[in-house]
Amino acid sequence: MSIKKVMVIGAGQMGSGIAQVTAEAGLPVILHDVEDKFIQKGLAGITKNFDRAVEKGRMSVVARDAALKLITPSGGIADAAGVDLVVEAIVEKMTVKAKVFSELDAICPPHTILASNTSSLPITEIAAATKRPEKVIGMHFMNPVPVMTLVEIIRGLATDDSVCKAIADLTMKLGKSPVEVRDVPGFVSNRVLQVMINEAVFCVYEGVATPEGVDSVMKLGMNHPMGPLALADLIGLDTVLYILQIMHEGYADSKYRPCPLLRQYVMAGWLGKKVGRGFYTY
Repeated sequence: MSIKKVMVIGAGQMGSGIAQVTAEAGLPVILHDVEDKFIQKGLAGITKNFDRAVEKGRMSVVARDAALKLITPSGGIADAAGVDLVVEAIVEKMTVKAKVFSELDAICPPHTILASNTSSLPITEIAAATKRPEKVIGMHFMNPVPVMTLVEIIRGLATDDSVCKAIADLTMKLGKSPVEVRDVPGFVSNRVLQVMINEAVFCVYEGVATPEGVDSVMKLGMNHPMGPLALADLIGLDTVLYILQIMHEGYADSKYRPCPLLRQYVMAGWLGKKVGRGFYTY
């Protein structure tokens, strides 16, 4: 199963990052979003990243220009009719994802693989919105995509072995390391990470230490490159809360219960770096 052309749905931070590494690997990629302004913002970010790589000597001008030419902006989902793989990287809401996958199923040729970059939602449920569940798979990139090497490969209940192999092969072609995980809430990355973040929030909530103190302990004592609360701000506190809620509901286990302080911050609109305020001020 050969993947020669890719479409990315969603030109935000994750989607544009996926488009960037795909083009850098020499594959044509269509970058789609609902509005052109989102696509242009994504393209500007990709161009900025490439320019920085050129300045630091990690990429030649020729390679930069060649990669940029491989990215085609698209305002119409119908462009998916000409690709071998679609990677969805939109909002973490099952109703929205199911609608997009249903539309893609009707548009794409039978051989096209449909992948989701979801960080917590069940691939099996997403696949149920299509008539090709055997060709639906999870492809969970880490943030920021150009830097982080891990990609969790999530096999749904019906996902075919050949699809898993094709996606694993593509992942390595993109310079990433695939790790296959089961289709469970939070997979591995968020099942471990979000519990740590939530416990860090509880430490602040209970007055054990300040956000700076908690993060310093984890950076200096555990050699983490970034503290859990700074990381939560980077991810988005609304996203952290949503993933914890998904796991709390999916496992019915109190260890995934979101800290009340996290809920309060989200209600206040203190969502982290993207709005300028979370556990830290930006």
